[in-house]
Amino acid sequence: MADEHTIVARWRDWAGEGLEHLILQVGVSGIVAEATVIGTDDGGGPFALTYRISCDPKWCVRTLEVLPLGAAQPLHIASDGAGAWTTGTGNPLPILNGAIDVDIQVTPFTNTLPIRRLGLGKGESAEIVVAYVSLPDLSVTADRQRYTCLELGRRYRYDSVDGDFSREIEIDGDGLVIEYPGLFRRVL
Repeated sequence: MADEHTIVARWRDWAGEGLEHLILQVGVSGIVAEATVIGTDDGGGPFALTYRISCDPKWCVRTLEVLPLGAAQPLHIASDGAGAWTTGTGNPLPILNGAIDVDIQVTPFTNTLPIRRLGLGKGESAEIVVAYVSLPDLSVTADRQRYTCLELGRRYRYDSVDGDFSREIEIDGDGLVIEYPGLFRRVL
């Protein structure tokens, strides 16, 4: 993989009603993901949003911005890359202490963050804490998750540590989701 490159990816939700378009810029000084997502939330309401995630070169999230179209207030949080978080105005968010990654409910891209950052070998597993963003309210909570590498560079198992949700996800050579059964399919 080249040191500096841009990846364009697109996913549909499993029902085929939602779409995400992502531009991922990977460089020696850091990683930036920008995307637009349209779909329906858990309550069946339509939504459209944009998000921007910036990471340091080791794939540790440094900033997250989520802007639902038509919303007055975007979500903006920042991290020191080691698990301490603040609001966009600099107020501490102790509820997120220890979280390195983010997980936005409506995108498969955020699975790429821990997959790339952890660099697990086949059979290895890691339990992590993420800053989990729910829609439509943009609430942010800490969520414990586990990733297990089933086949290096191809398949991982995702487990919700505090729940019963588990999926085997297929990825490409860049760590981007190809198929997340029941939730997302890559179309570009």
